[in-house]
Amino acid sequence: MNAPVALVPQPGELAGWITLSDPDLSEGDLAAVNAVLRGSALNTGPVVERFEAAFAAYAGRKYAIAVTSGTIGLMLALIAKGIGAGDEVILPAFSFREAGHAVLLAGATPVFADIDYWSCTLAPAKAEEKIAAKTKAIIGSNTNGHPAAWPELRAIADVHGLALIEDSTEAIGSRHKAGMVGSFGDVAVFDFAQPGVICCGEGGMIVTDDADIAMAIRRSRLHRPGERASLSITMAAPFQAGMSEMAAALGLSQLGRIDLLLERRKWVQNLYDHFIQSFEGIKPPYVGPDIEKVHWFLYLVHLGTRFTRSARDQIIEDLATEEIEASAYAAPLHLQACYRALGWGKGDLFVTEKVADRAVALPFHPHLTEDHIAFVVARMKESSINAGAGTPIY
Repeated sequence: MNAPVALVPQPGELAGWITLSDPDLSEGDLAAVNAVLRGSALNTGPVVERFEAAFAAYAGRKYAIAVTSGTIGLMLALIAKGIGAGDEVILPAFSFREAGHAVLLAGATPVFADIDYWSCTLAPAKAEEKIAAKTKAIIGSNTNGHPAAWPELRAIADVHGLALIEDSTEAIGSRHKAGMVGSFGDVAVFDFAQPGVICCGEGGMIVTDDADIAMAIRRSRLHRPGERASLSITMAAPFQAGMSEMAAALGLSQLGRIDLLLERRKWVQNLYDHFIQSFEGIKPPYVGPDIEKVHWFLYLVHLGTRFTRSARDQIIEDLATEEIEASAYAAPLHLQACYRALGWGKGDLFVTEKVADRAVALPFHPHLTEDHIAFVVARMKESSINAGAGTPIY
C-alpha cells in the first residue's frame, strides 16, 4: 500500500526562512539602476523627473513630487498647507506606517481618533467628534491597502473647512467605488519602502492637483545648486529630502509593470484566502461593501477576542521556531512614549487597541509558493490551538 500523501509540507521540508516580504525585482529593474550608476548623476535629476511625471499620470493627479519617504512626504504636505505649531491634526493611531511622526515633525499636535472595527480605517464619526478650534487637517489612512471612507471624510473636511490629507503609503492600486486611492485628499502620499509593491529601498511620492501646494512642497523638499542664488526660492531653508536617481530608476521600472506586480500578489492573496477558510477562530482580511478593489500591503489575520496580546506574541514566536517570519501589524501610536508624553494612554482608543493586540501579519510576497502558504497557515493554526483556538472574532 502506498504511503498517504501529506497535504501540508512538514517541518524541515521547506528550506530556509519564509520571510515577511521579498522585493519583486526583475532584470529590467537591475538594468535601470545600472544605467544610472554608469551615468554622471546620482542625486535628484532627470530620472526623478520622469518618475514624477509617470506617477502623476498613473495616480490621475496633475503634480507628483518625489521625496525620501512617506513620512517626510506627509510632513512636507502639512507644512505646505501652513500647518504647524499650535495646530491640531486628526488621524488614526493604527498603522504599519507611522503618520503621527509626520505631524510631530511638522510641529503640530496629533489628535488620534478611533478606527472602524472591520476595515481598520479611520471612523468618520469618531474623527468628527475630535474636531476643535485648533483642528486644521484630517489625515485618513488606507490601512493595509483597504481604502478609507473617503466620501464621508471629504464631506466632514469640507463642512469644517479642514485640509484632507490621504495616507496611501500602503495602498497603491486599491480602489474605492468613488475612485482610486490617491485621488481623494487635497494631497496624497505614497511610500516605496519594503514591504510595498513598488520597493526602492526608501522613497515616497506626494501627489496633488494644487499648483501652489506642489510648488511649496518642491521648495521645502530641496534647493538645487542652481537655485541657491534665488531670492524667492531660498526664503526658507529646505529639508534636502529629494529622491536619488537610483531609487527613481528602480521605482520607474517597477511602475512600468505595476499591473503585473499587483496581479502576482493577488495570486498569493487568493491562496491564503483558500487555506484560511477552514481556520476556526480567525477571520481573513475584510473588504467593505463600498470597496471596488483591495491590494493588501501585508496579509493580516485577526485572532478571536479571547486571545490576549501575549498569546498573539507567542504565536509569532512559535512561527519563528519554524523559520516563518511573522509580525504584529501595529504598535498603536497613542501608546508609544512620545505620544504618551502628550497625555495619551491605554484605554483611550478601545477599537484600535482591541484590533492591534490580535492582528498578525503573515509572509506576503510573490515569491511564496502554494506549499509555503499551506505550511504557514498550518503552523499558525497549530500554534493558535495551543494558545486557545476556536474563538470567534465577532
